Amino acid sequence: MGPRHGDEFNLTIGGDNYGWPIVSWGDQYSGIPIPDHDTRPEFHAPELYWVPTVAPSGLIIYSGAMFPKWQGNALIGGLRSKSLIRIRIEGDRAEEVERFAMGKRIREVEQGPEGAIWVLEDKKDGRLLRLIPHE
Repeated sequence: MGPRHGDEFNLTIGGDNYGWPIVSWGDQYSGIPIPDHDTRPEFHAPELYWVPTVAPSGLIIYSGAMFPKWQGNALIGGLRSKSLIRIRIEGDRAEEVERFAMGKRIREVEQGPEGAIWVLEDKKDGRLLRLIPHE
């Protein structure tokens, strides 16, 4: 989770500098702009970023058998976006490939021992959902 907007998904590499708080794709919460990554090429830019914010919460790298095509993908919950976001990671590249509208703020994402994906909604009356493939 980054500044106002500009949430980042970084593939971290030891010794690299990602620029925060000198550069970002967002602004300070006060409204003061932060220079974009392309203004300072010495900093490693994120693989993905979101403007407007998705307000990420909970992240897993999926390794289960229930969704075999998703193995090695990241799944991120979105508070502001009220979604579950799937990111395909191939080598040092990442791309958002699906966004599932959940209709509620997603607080946490976990993988169960059998490969089901568990999603926890935020706030009072939030549900714990077990996601399995549609047959």
